[in-house]
Amino acid sequence: MTSAHSLVEPAVQKPRERSGFWTVAYAFLVVMAFATLPSPLYGLYRTRDHLSALMITVIYAIFAGGTIASLLAVPRVAARIGRRGVMLSSVATMMVSAGLLAAWKALPGLLVGRLITGVSVGLAAGTAIAYLIELRLRADPNASIVRAQTIGTSVTVGGLGIGALIGGLLAQWGKLQLTLPYLVFVALGAIALAGLWFVPETGTLTPRTTASPKAGRSARLPIPAAAGTLAAFAANGLFAGLAGLFLATTFHHPSHALSGATLFLVFSCGVLSQLMTAKLQSAGVLALGTTSMLVGLALLVVSVRLPNPNLAMFLISGALIGGGAGAVFKGTTGIVLQSSPPERRLAMTSDLLIALYVGLSVPVVGAGIALDQGATAPNTVLGFAILVGLGVFVSGAALLLGRRRRDSGPSV
Repeated sequence: MTSAHSLVEPAVQKPRERSGFWTVAYAFLVVMAFATLPSPLYGLYRTRDHLSALMITVIYAIFAGGTIASLLAVPRVAARIGRRGVMLSSVATMMVSAGLLAAWKALPGLLVGRLITGVSVGLAAGTAIAYLIELRLRADPNASIVRAQTIGTSVTVGGLGIGALIGGLLAQWGKLQLTLPYLVFVALGAIALAGLWFVPETGTLTPRTTASPKAGRSARLPIPAAAGTLAAFAANGLFAGLAGLFLATTFHHPSHALSGATLFLVFSCGVLSQLMTAKLQSAGVLALGTTSMLVGLALLVVSVRLPNPNLAMFLISGALIGGGAGAVFKGTTGIVLQSSPPERRLAMTSDLLIALYVGLSVPVVGAGIALDQGATAPNTVLGFAILVGLGVFVSGAALLLGRRRRDSGPSV
């Protein structure tokens, strides 16, 4: 009986896990896209609610705070309700946020909605990559985790670009500019919620009567990996946070569609760099990504400080920064997850993403404060580009040297 059952069960389970893999990837994509959906809409919010640069910064900081708080909680929450339960909760929370942002037409509604959005994004981001790897291994125990990892990191970065693009296009050519984008994501979320209901669980649940396991949180992310991810997305955050302002003021192109398309360019180049470096070792990916970001930061400063600011150079700088950040994120994720035992993957992923969102947030918040205090946009970019560039160089060098030492160390 037992041997017959063991022969039949894989044949029954594999199709569920294969389809479940893509269902989780789709749900993750929807939630990550929703994170940046309002980015091209902030010009409309600024006009409607008379928002200052500092208030836009506060709104972003609230979103980032919600994301980081939920990332910290993910390992404990997943131990209670499972990977599937966390993804269901994330999509449901996103739908609540979208409905609230569509219905509550006031600044408090925007603040509360972005806080809830951050919680939703943290839950999905902290769970999905580990969930995808586990579903992939359940479907084929002999499979490499690299493909699942690459899809997970690509969705993490690419979803941010897709959300900004959808928001910009709907704001430019659609009606109900501050309502329709959110209703679209309520519908997309409903599809994801229905699909996730049939995805198998892969984690081991901890009974409520049992103390929460501390192993996941006791395994800390290596400092160079955290610093590399933070620095990479600080470069991304610097460009993404100021792109709309430069397009409207320096380049005199206040189009919502162009703003969304510019962010899409940045994040889609991050995905492209991950796919194009599939055959490279992690060290090569890190070196390429670090170089790309440093060149991009230099071009960004030059493009906005020329006597006649150059839009093409500005967009090229965004593409190089985005591509470099995507490559560095892929390289650090590969190094961390491939050396982590399965029970620590969730905690390590959460820590990596905390570094990512801190990196995205610091330049946005800092630049908002600087602009509110009277600094010019070109000088703000110059100051932060120097700081971020130093961080990128130092963390990249530390990661590469550490990798080289491990590769050349004595075999055990």
